[in-house]
Amino acid sequence: MRAEPLALHVIATAVFTSAIPLAVYAAVAAARLRQLSVTGSGAAIALVGGTLAAGALGLTGLLGWTLSRAEVSMDPALVRAIYFLAFLVGGPGHIVALGLLVAGMAVPALVRELLPRPLAWCGVAIAGLAELTTLVLAWPELGVILPIARVSALAWLVIAGALLPRVHLDPV
Repeated sequence: MRAEPLALHVIATAVFTSAIPLAVYAAVAAARLRQLSVTGSGAAIALVGGTLAAGALGLTGLLGWTLSRAEVSMDPALVRAIYFLAFLVGGPGHIVALGLLVAGMAVPALVRELLPRPLAWCGVAIAGLAELTTLVLAWPELGVILPIARVSALAWLVIAGALLPRVHLDPV
């Protein structure tokens, strides 16, 4: 049952490590929203969502790393249980939290016109799709939306991060 343990070990380590830049992004995005005088809950939602998403991603990497261990891979029931945990934490768990990060940025950006309106609306829609990945828990057939929501959210975060103003736009 030990299929390519080195590959699994490397991938799991990379997934765990990728949580770090996501956590930094969430902190910087929340700080930038506060600097732009976003006084509602948007900055806090972005920070909480990003923190949860980074934590889920890190945990997914650790679960994957656990699967790469010889002593674990010899127990099929344990492998199956850890695999399901990794899927749930790294799939719906991570993506729902990622949706909170996107929503926490997109809604204030729409209300305060911090981003172009179409981009902000796109963020709201992507956040909604990410939240809908919760339905995968009830209907596993909807798993096809997981990569769509994840890739869309990450692409939106890159674009929004580049376009979000660095200084307050209101004249003093």
